[in-house]
Amino acid sequence: MATVTTQQAGPRKAPKTGRFSSSVFKKSVMAVSGIIFVLYLIAHMVGNLKAFAGADTFNHYSEFLRELGEPILPRLTVLTIIRVVLLVAVAAHIWAAVSLWRQAKRARPIGYVTKKRVQQSYASRTMRWGGIILILFIIWHILDLTLGAVNPAGRDSLPYGRLVEGFQNPIVTIWYAVALVVLGFHIRHGVWSATQTLGHSNKRRERALNIFATAFAVVLIGGYLLIPFSVLFGIID
Repeated sequence: MATVTTQQAGPRKAPKTGRFSSSVFKKSVMAVSGIIFVLYLIAHMVGNLKAFAGADTFNHYSEFLRELGEPILPRLTVLTIIRVVLLVAVAAHIWAAVSLWRQAKRARPIGYVTKKRVQQSYASRTMRWGGIILILFIIWHILDLTLGAVNPAGRDSLPYGRLVEGFQNPIVTIWYAVALVVLGFHIRHGVWSATQTLGHSNKRRERALNIFATAFAVVLIGGYLLIPFSVLFGIID
């Protein structure tokens, strides 16, 4: 009489427990870091729109950011602090996003046969790929308009000159436009998700929050898109 043995899988490794490994904490990190980044984007867009006032006004604004805090603080101190805070916020946002994704994969190692996408928006389904595109865009943006390393005007040029020289190239303008549209989808979903995570959403408010998140993203990204296309079509020169 033959004996049949079945091999049983070993016990699954217990997930980490604690405040810093909880999904609630990670979602809160994503929400708060996202809010910091959105506030920066609003201020940055307002500053960018000064390009319509001409080269002197735009260059003066750029210099003002570098001199902010003088003479109490050394030059570039406040700007450096802002950059460090942004860097920490972006790093925390990426950590929370990747950690939540891995946590979800561990909880459901075998995917569903039929994916339910009815309640998922396009933005929510593409948040991870959108995040990768935005990281590449941020790196390019710093090399292009901040440092001038890949800008035709060169490293020693003034900010307004880099702005005009860069966006006169249709390929560069299209690349910026695509990245900004991706950012718009990311912000739209992020604003909606943040309100839920921080406890400001319910069934009655959900529709209004969806409208607000969409309108906010459209206005913000529209403000950013004005600059490159205005340069491309000769409105800013």
